[in-house]
Amino acid sequence: MSSLTYDEVGATLTDGELPSGYHHLDRRVRLGSGSECFERAGAAVLSWAAHRGAGFTVTPDGPAREGVDVVVSAPLLRIPCRVVRVVRSGERVGFAYGTLRGHPECGEEAFLVELDADGVVWFRVRAFSRPGRWFVRVGGPVARGVQLWVTRRYLRGVVRACADSP
Repeated sequence: MSSLTYDEVGATLTDGELPSGYHHLDRRVRLGSGSECFERAGAAVLSWAAHRGAGFTVTPDGPAREGVDVVVSAPLLRIPCRVVRVVRSGERVGFAYGTLRGHPECGEEAFLVELDADGVVWFRVRAFSRPGRWFVRVGGPVARGVQLWVTRRYLRGVVRACADSP
């Protein structure tokens, strides 16, 4: 089994500062309000709706489970990750995964559904990363642009998944 390519495991799940020495990303979108929306969105995120909505496949199939290695893929792209934490509480549902050897970057990304004190439900993507492969280092701003583009697709994927649910 490959090991993670970074040391700050779980840092995307804290409310504090993300680790220094990395590029940071924190985006969110409002999904609706109330416990039904929160439950529906949480189930969607744990079943990889963000990734599928962004056009990726996830292997193995099944809900996100802590400690499981997954491969997120698209044509010509294979991204190995490990689910490092799964979160299930009354205000937060989701997971974080970290990069394994062979991933283009080093770091961690969290996919979280959050219920705020006013009952508003948010989907949030929070990440820290730095180049892990030569082509990402060379690509610099282009690589960060791709990450932002994919993040927007993740956000839209969960919005669609929640809108399509009964």
